[in-house]
Amino acid sequence: MTDPNQPIDPDVSAQSAGATSGAEEQVVEAEVVDEAAADAAPESATPADGATGADGATPAPGEGEAAGDAEAHPDTARADQLQDDYLRLQAEYVNYKRRVDRDLPVHKERAVHDLLESLLPVLDEIHLAEQHGDLPEGSPFRAIADKLEQVLTKQGLERVGVKGEAFDPNVHEALMHGAWDASDPELPSDATATTVVTVLQPGYRAGERVLRAARVAVADPQ
Repeated sequence: MTDPNQPIDPDVSAQSAGATSGAEEQVVEAEVVDEAAADAAPESATPADGATGADGATPAPGEGEAAGDAEAHPDTARADQLQDDYLRLQAEYVNYKRRVDRDLPVHKERAVHDLLESLLPVLDEIHLAEQHGDLPEGSPFRAIADKLEQVLTKQGLERVGVKGEAFDPNVHEALMHGAWDASDPELPSDATATTVVTVLQPGYRAGERVLRAARVAVADPQ
C-alpha cells in the first residue's frame, strides 16, 4: 500500500500512466474486433440458406427429389415390372376370350355337321329299306325311322336330289348320262337344261354345307 504522505517519483508516475493508457487501448481494440466479427457473421451465414454446389451454383428446385427418384428402392422397380406383366396377361386373356366367343358358334356347327355326316350310312339303309318295301306303314321300324329323320331334320339336315329337278353340280354328282324319256310324267315337259332323271343315292346338306352330293343320272331334254 502506498503512503499518501510519501513523495511521488515523476518517472514512476509516467510509467504507470503509460501502462494504464496501453491497457485501455487494448480493451478498445478488442471491442472493435468483436463488433466487426458480429457484423460479418450474418453475411457469412447467408449462403447457407440456399444449399450451393461445389462450384458455388445454387441447385435448381427438385434436383434433390430427382436424385432420390433415380435411386428408387428395388421393391418399387419389381412392383412396376409385375404391374406391366399383369396388364399384358390381362390383354392376352381379353383377346383369347374374344377369339373363343367368336369361334364358338363355328365349332358348334362343325360338331353338329360331323355327327350328321356320321349318320348318313344309317339313312342310306333306311332309304333302301323304303325302296324295297321293308318299312311298311305302322311297323315299329318305320316309326323309329320316321322319328330319327325328324330329329335330324331339326338339326338342319336336308335331303337333296329329286327326280325332275335341274342338274346342279354343287349338290349333284352325275354318274350316268341317259336318253330323255318324254313319256315319264315325273319329268318336266318344259325343261330346257340338263335334268336329273334317276336318283341313285340321295345327298344331304346342313345349312349351306353339302355333306354329300346326290349321285344321279341325267339327261338332256329333246
